[in-house]
Amino acid sequence: MKLLMHTCCAPCSVYCIDSLRAEGIEPTLFWYNPNIHPYIEYKTRRDCLKEYAKKVNAELIIDEEYGLDEFCKNVVSDIPNRCVNYCYKKRLTEAVRYAAKNGYDAFTTTLLVSPYQKHDELKKVCEELSRLSGVKFLYRDFRVGFREGQAKARAEGLYMQKYCGCIFSEEDRYQKQILQDLNSCEISKNSI
Repeated sequence: MKLLMHTCCAPCSVYCIDSLRAEGIEPTLFWYNPNIHPYIEYKTRRDCLKEYAKKVNAELIIDEEYGLDEFCKNVVSDIPNRCVNYCYKKRLTEAVRYAAKNGYDAFTTTLLVSPYQKHDELKKVCEELSRLSGVKFLYRDFRVGFREGQAKARAEGLYMQKYCGCIFSEEDRYQKQILQDLNSCEISKNSI
């Protein structure tokens, strides 16, 4: 089977690559992530993936598009649903387009390893893209190996990002601290 695996980052790819290889499937990694911001984060994740792919002898295809403006234009009207309504579709549509154009039998994504993603919604997007394109969606619930993959990524010294990728997910990461700071400011303001 000729498999294209949309790859969001090196740490998430670790378990996916290992488990697919254990099945006798050699994935070709595909980087297309115009949702990752700011640029230094995008570059750091991309470059880490380049080095990891080289280290584990995996083929890597990079479709270079840093798209902050385009991303913001497409999610600003519905930020809470950005993952399903834009992010998953945008990235995976490009992966499936590449797979169909270049003779791949199937596609999958490392996004399926994260317990933080909207797994069922992601699976639906992939199934719909498969139906529309004729490229088989190879579904695996990689979440069972999330902790194992993360531990191996740390041991390998891979860059471990702290948020999904977009500027809104970075804000989500700090939401508890933002609320604490806001409450602290309100208390200070009331005591004056």
